[in-house]
Amino acid sequence: MADGPRIPYPDLASLPEEVMAELRRCAAEGTPRPESSAVRAHSPAAFWSFAHAWEALFRQGVVEHELKELCRLYVSRSVNCAYCGNQRSERARAGGLDEHLVDDLMNFETSADYDERQRAALSYAEAITWRLNPDDAFWERLGRHFSDEELVELAGFICLTMGQQSWIRLLDLGHQQVLSGTSAGLAEGAAPGA
Repeated sequence: MADGPRIPYPDLASLPEEVMAELRRCAAEGTPRPESSAVRAHSPAAFWSFAHAWEALFRQGVVEHELKELCRLYVSRSVNCAYCGNQRSERARAGGLDEHLVDDLMNFETSADYDERQRAALSYAEAITWRLNPDDAFWERLGRHFSDEELVELAGFICLTMGQQSWIRLLDLGHQQVLSGTSAGLAEGAAPGA
């Protein structure tokens, strides 16, 4: 492991105020945490395209935020991104997302903790993440729980999450390395360096 991130954080004092405002929002809301956003700040195009997509697909949209947070955490576990997996959306927590759901995430199909809509969404995340070839029953199941608009939004969010987390996993980021001092968005017991 490197002594710091594989792509170093930029000098925060050199960043424009609007970028710093977004990093502060990340520190307050928990997902994404400011470290990954700070690395993206090396490229204004990458920084803002991600921030705008995250706003539209995760914080806004028609699918309930808590369900998207479960999908995000499923992807984290699937791509082995401990940095992302140790984050929690403060909004999802406030909306009632209980940590026990996260504990049994990889067993969503057999766990009694999930309802049918959650299982369907997680099966969608699973199919996208693991490049499965689902049958007609899979699509019929999704159609019972989601509109076409919701399916497209979920797919866009899952794909955005999968791509970013697959990359972030490589960077050796640690929590509280940028705008330290806040534990917003950290899973209970998550170490600052994880």
